[in-house]
Amino acid sequence: MRWTRSALIVRSVLAAAVTTAAIAGLAGSGITASAAPAELKTVPFEVSGELPIYPKALWSNGSSGASVRKVEARLVQLKLLDKQYMDNSFGTLTRSAVKKFQSSKGIPPIGYVDQNTWTKLSAVTHEPTQAELFPPAPVVNGKKLDARCATGVALCIDKSTRKLRYVVDGVVKMQLDVRFGAQKTATREGGFTVGWKSRNHVSTLYDSPMPYAMFFSGGQAVHYSSDFAARGYNGASHGCVNVRDLAKIQALFDQVKVGDKVIVYRS
Repeated sequence: MRWTRSALIVRSVLAAAVTTAAIAGLAGSGITASAAPAELKTVPFEVSGELPIYPKALWSNGSSGASVRKVEARLVQLKLLDKQYMDNSFGTLTRSAVKKFQSSKGIPPIGYVDQNTWTKLSAVTHEPTQAELFPPAPVVNGKKLDARCATGVALCIDKSTRKLRYVVDGVVKMQLDVRFGAQKTATREGGFTVGWKSRNHVSTLYDSPMPYAMFFSGGQAVHYSSDFAARGYNGASHGCVNVRDLAKIQALFDQVKVGDKVIVYRS
């Protein structure tokens, strides 16, 4: 056993020596050898044509806070970013907007804000006003809707008033009566987006029609309910947001897009 262990050690040493010699031979012949291929990266700037160097980032992917919101507000002014994505967080959409701005100004599209980008962005935009930074929430019958409904396109669904309001850039375009799930199958509250739509959907779980369904949280969707139209608030859904006005939800279905916000809250 001792002899076998010693033989293995000697074999490893010899293998290492052979490898070293092979590399030295290649070097002597002018051929460069490497253990693994190096990852090549494209960089926006060069020094002496050799050394890559990146400008210092002021705000980049993952940054957050009031300063990021001001950058986003300026990008909104240039229509490079939709107002609904002005959220204090430097994410994918903000990065894409920054790259578009940089390309338009002849700056390498590095996707983050350095001093040069910030100087040029500041020169072609104005200091954001308070209303631009924090658009006021829509007001209906003297009462404010959820602040998340103030920007972009949103299905603003208020459990307290049992109303769904279709809001575009702070303006209420349509209002519908809605019904929610019973206590054991409650409609979830929070901020969501429309994940997918189905015009003639039928529930496989309950074997019931769900026409004009706009799904926002798992199996929960906004959809037309003939039961709600017939019985009103005497019944309840299995968690979905029921609409009883067929003509209105037909029109709403055609206007809402996948990715639009869905805000379910209590006022």
